[in-house]
Amino acid sequence: MRRYVKLLLLFVVLIGIIGIAIPFLWVLIKPAEEVPVIIKPLIKHKFAYKINIDSLNIQYGKVKNNQNLSTILFPLISANLIDRIGRETGKIFDVRKVHTGQQFAAITDKKSPRKTLYFIYEINNVDYVVYDFRDSLRVYQDKKKVSVVRKAATGIIHTSLWNTFEDNDLDVNLAMRLSDVYAWTIDFYGLQKGDHFKVIYEELYVDSAYIGTARILASEFTSNGKDFYAFYFEQDSIRGYFDDATHSMHKSFLKAPLKFSRISSRFSGARMHPVLRIVRPHFGVDYAAPRGTPVVALGDGRITEANWKGGYGRFISIRHNSVYTTSYAHLSGYAKGIKPGVLVKQGDLIGYVGMSGLATGPHLDFRVYRNGFPTDPLKLESPAAKPVDSVYRDKYMKLIATMKQKLDSVK
Repeated sequence: MRRYVKLLLLFVVLIGIIGIAIPFLWVLIKPAEEVPVIIKPLIKHKFAYKINIDSLNIQYGKVKNNQNLSTILFPLISANLIDRIGRETGKIFDVRKVHTGQQFAAITDKKSPRKTLYFIYEINNVDYVVYDFRDSLRVYQDKKKVSVVRKAATGIIHTSLWNTFEDNDLDVNLAMRLSDVYAWTIDFYGLQKGDHFKVIYEELYVDSAYIGTARILASEFTSNGKDFYAFYFEQDSIRGYFDDATHSMHKSFLKAPLKFSRISSRFSGARMHPVLRIVRPHFGVDYAAPRGTPVVALGDGRITEANWKGGYGRFISIRHNSVYTTSYAHLSGYAKGIKPGVLVKQGDLIGYVGMSGLATGPHLDFRVYRNGFPTDPLKLESPAAKPVDSVYRDKYMKLIATMKQKLDSVK
């Protein structure tokens, strides 16, 4: 009997312990409740000219004929502010340089649309000036973000380089860059039908809009059956173009002193003079071109003559060194500052095509003298500039190996 009572008491104690423990065990083994995750939405701000315009209005316009900054700003800000812009901000941007057709923008508050907060004038496709009217007047210049995209192009010459670019819907500015690269190597006035080129270059974009070409990275131009390579390379912070033999593409003389022309008369020992109607030597090359076409110096040198010279009309002579002299005749006028004794650099503007003196139409009579004797400008051999330095030779050869593969892949 006593043993039965002990067992009964033990059973009651165990039941009590289990009753107390169950709530604690349930807490330990029950599934955890899901904690709600609060995800904050990503706020995308809208910017224009690096200004947050989420709560602002922006209106665009273009400068009209005979408009200036004052007339554009007159409906937007006070006359006092316009006066301050003219007097105080000229060092940041000269308001007289506002040009017809350029874009501008006015930014206002949505709650107060009559209050102009900012006015932006686009100087060009990249640079712009901001007039901040929020706190008195603050003016500064900034730039848009420019994206660079690598492109490739190819073409076959049928008439001229520029016509080929137009026929293939390529930017003619790229043709000008290509002609600059090969200015010392290829005679673009002597291209033949079937000559062809491949070029790898960079295009520039602002806000996904094309704004022009940048540098040419590599090119292959086949002219008269010969391949001419050019590669962009930097050495010691000096940038330039070199061929596949590491020679510089830059020579002491340009191939011609003007662009976009045709040869109307070549170097000859006996030519019928178009005005005098007599046969006599013509020791030069006549480049037919529209009146006013810029004429540039073939190379570095000192001007020895800049005057009227009989049948040559307005005439310029440049002594480049102890060996070479060049002359430019029948000009319509001289560039600013051109006179005897002035030093000029290769490519400097010296005058403009005309028909002064004995001439039947606008053209440039261009001549080259070697040691005082006339020589055919189209056969002028020009010494090269400094090649790729030996320190950078291995790096350059690796570069052109890669770029040649890319040129070969251009179809």
